[in-house]
Amino acid sequence: MRLSVLDQAPITSGNTAAEALLKAEELAVLADELGYTRMWMAEHHGTNGYASSAPEITAAHLAAKTKNIRIGTGGVMMMHYSPLKLAEVFKTLSAFSPGRIDFGVGRAPGGDNNSIYALSEGRQPMLDNMYEKFDTALKLINDEVPEDRLYNRTIATPSHIQLPESWLLGSSGSSARKAAQMGVGYSFAQFFMGGMTKDILDEYRVNFQPSAFMEKPNINVAYLVTTAETREEAEYEAKPQDIARLLMRKGQMGQLLTPEEAQHYPLTEIDQLTIKQGRELHLVGTPKEIAAKLLEDQERYGFDEAMICSIPHSQEKRLNVYRLLAKELLQ
Repeated sequence: MRLSVLDQAPITSGNTAAEALLKAEELAVLADELGYTRMWMAEHHGTNGYASSAPEITAAHLAAKTKNIRIGTGGVMMMHYSPLKLAEVFKTLSAFSPGRIDFGVGRAPGGDNNSIYALSEGRQPMLDNMYEKFDTALKLINDEVPEDRLYNRTIATPSHIQLPESWLLGSSGSSARKAAQMGVGYSFAQFFMGGMTKDILDEYRVNFQPSAFMEKPNINVAYLVTTAETREEAEYEAKPQDIARLLMRKGQMGQLLTPEEAQHYPLTEIDQLTIKQGRELHLVGTPKEIAAKLLEDQERYGFDEAMICSIPHSQEKRLNVYRLLAKELLQ
């Protein structure tokens, strides 16, 4: 099984945003050494819980610090940017790191309403043209002339560069057919809402049309994982993330607690039930248990690659998650 990394540059309790970005660099270097396929940076706005607001900039830095691993965005949020700017950014990244850049896009805002309107300078955001915007960006990246009259009188430079791999993110299955028709990879965010089915992934595979960006269908599935040498330690490290997801469901975003703080966090019976139910979206256990679950899912659903998002409070514990999974699945 191929393994990859999804990082959000989490700002954990007692740490700074600058430290979170440096930890992303440290993770990228380790993942490169361990043989992970790719590392993507997410895009989040208007929160003091994540430092990844400009994933394309972080990607440029990470690409310069690594040798073999693919680097990209998972994803850059299209609604905030012009297709021309997207094309220029990722063509520039690919010119510097040919054969190692991923242009991964999402249709979500990546932030609250205040962030959305600030990024659009107070204008009403366009929410119903995401697929058309993606198609235009792909054409500009490939030095084609888009149909859109706004963009067919200019070019996206630099020209004639090696194309980045292109991916469409999804969390409900509605984008599977679109990704297939555009000839790009499909990334399913299982950790976000769950709901992965074989039908969704089959829809993508059956309808895939080869393109300049991808010759054959390619699916990765993003999981939230906490693992450690023992199940007890994994449960201990997982509780802060369980509480963070609980608070997010209540509309509260903040910094990740320490495991010690999490042990004393007041939880109602309903909170505890919600956390228990949420464990369907948060894989917790020993490396062998996690590896078995990922391989079982791969056999059942037929995806190509598991993308691991892991957010223990301690950076060393987080790095160890990726070491342990690599030992089980990459060696």
